[in-house]
Amino acid sequence: MNGSHRNDERPQGRVVVGVSGSLGSLAALHRAVAEARRTGAEVLPVLAWEPPGGELGYRRSPCPPLLAAVRDAAEQRLRDALDTAFPGSGPGVPMHPLVVRGETGPALVQTADRPEDLLVVGRSGGLLRRRLRRSVTAYCTRKAGCAVLAVPRPELQHDLEALYRRNHWHLPVGPAPESARAKG
Repeated sequence: MNGSHRNDERPQGRVVVGVSGSLGSLAALHRAVAEARRTGAEVLPVLAWEPPGGELGYRRSPCPPLLAAVRDAAEQRLRDALDTAFPGSGPGVPMHPLVVRGETGPALVQTADRPEDLLVVGRSGGLLRRRLRRSVTAYCTRKAGCAVLAVPRPELQHDLEALYRRNHWHLPVGPAPESARAKG
C-alpha cells in the first residue's frame, strides 16, 4: 500500500487522514494525498474501530474471536477504501495505513500527535447524524495539537442523500413539474 517515492527521499512531514469508506472520507483522503504531494509528506490513512457494544460492553462480555473478526473487517474496510480511492497505480506518495482500536476522534488526535502534522477529516453527515453521534470534525478541531483541515462533503453525496430522501418519501424523481418552474 505504499506510494511510489525514491529511497533517497525522506518524507518531510505527516498528513493523518480519517478513513471510513464513506464518500466524505474518500474526499478527505484525496485532499490529504494532494497536501502530501504539495509538501513532500507521507500519508497515514487511519480507520478507527471499536468492539461491538463499545469498550465497556466488551469488558463485560469479552469474546476474543469476535474481537479478531471485527479487527479483520476493519482492516479489510481500509484496504477496500484505499483501493476505491486509488485503483491501479496508487496515490503516488508514501502511505502507511493504520487500523486503530478506539473512538474515531480520539484515535485521529492521538495519531496526529506532532505539532507539524496535518490532520485531514471529512465533514460529518447531516444534522440528524450529528445529533445521534458526536462530530469527529468538531472533536478533532477542539483537541488536536496540530493543524486540522475539514474537507466539505462532496456534491455527489448531497445529490445521493437528496435522491434517497425523495425515494424514501415516494416523491417523484426528475425535473420539477411545470407549475413549480413557473413560480421560480
